[in-house]
Amino acid sequence: MSTKRKPSLAVWKFASCDGCQLTLLDCEDELLDVAGAVDIAYFLEATSATAAGPYDLSLVEGSVTTPEDAVRIREIREKSRFLVTIGACATAGGIQALRNFADVSEFLAIVYAQPQFISTLGTSTPIASHVEVDLEVRGCPITKAQLLEVITAFLAGRRPNLPAHSVCVECKAAGNPCVIVADGVACLGPVTHAGCGALCPGYRRGCYGCFGPMETPNMDALEALLQDLGMSGADTRRMFHTFNAWAEPFRRVGRRGAATGRGQR
Repeated sequence: MSTKRKPSLAVWKFASCDGCQLTLLDCEDELLDVAGAVDIAYFLEATSATAAGPYDLSLVEGSVTTPEDAVRIREIREKSRFLVTIGACATAGGIQALRNFADVSEFLAIVYAQPQFISTLGTSTPIASHVEVDLEVRGCPITKAQLLEVITAFLAGRRPNLPAHSVCVECKAAGNPCVIVADGVACLGPVTHAGCGALCPGYRRGCYGCFGPMETPNMDALEALLQDLGMSGADTRRMFHTFNAWAEPFRRVGRRGAATGRGQR
């Protein structure tokens, strides 16, 4: 009597802090169910045992920052039936993409005594800049609920049900007062992808944009609102130059704030 083969799961790391991979291990009560439903074929964060592939589902954390990374992600794509990027580094280049706004050789000269031995690219770029990606999961880090939804949807053969709205919707659902209106606090919630449960506004702090831009962000309106709050162009740039600085909508406003000083009074 033959048994049905479990789909294979691979988890890959590129330039990142490992936080999104750890989200899978943090599933706790659900982890045994996940391990029972899939064959974890490659996951160095959890086990040294590996299988050569091909893989039914690959979860990729981290950005491409070296020539070796650029080659390896193409190899992974060829061996993966579905490839899902997880977290800000994989979907937007991560906080290390701040190098993209400057000359990386200057950083190398400052940090390393022998920079000639360092092999790196001049940019930190998301995985989708190099290969076709089937789904992007936002967050710094991603949440357990998102990850379980992706794996469950994969096993069921359906599209994952992930939010497309902004953090403001989550604030409304939680009954949080708007920190912009009530407290005059700068907040990226109106243009940031939902998923965190409005964690920071729930503590009367502005959203930091950890989940990157929502699908249709009105960046001009938020930039004008930040100006009304008295923020300078440099302040605006810093607001957007964090975890998702290289995501196109955030990148555009960040550069504009730096170049024009918009918002200065």
